Amino acid sequence: MSDTANKTPADAIRLLTIPTLSGLLPGQVRGALCVWCETILDTATAVAFGEPRDEHGILTFPRGCRACVHQQAYLTLLDHAPTCEPCVDDPDACPTGVALRALMREYR
Repeated sequence: MSDTANKTPADAIRLLTIPTLSGLLPGQVRGALCVWCETILDTATAVAFGEPRDEHGILTFPRGCRACVHQQAYLTLLDHAPTCEPCVDDPDACPTGVALRALMREYR
């Protein structure tokens, strides 16, 4: 997706830095625990990141809790915005910044 295309909160989730699968507990790899804080997750509290495969090609289901996804979106925005000319000039002109802020609002 180009930087000029409209991005959604779902697109912004792909921008978050998720811990490497090899460093996670089995419950985190299965999606039963948040990948950042180890909070127990259920379908109402979990935010899915897709279904990456581990180093053996096995499908995994890492997920995060709403609070951690909000925090990670905030940290990603703090990392992105200072070096992004559109964000510096007009935050609403950067699709990435807009999507990250929407992600933060969605998971407050």
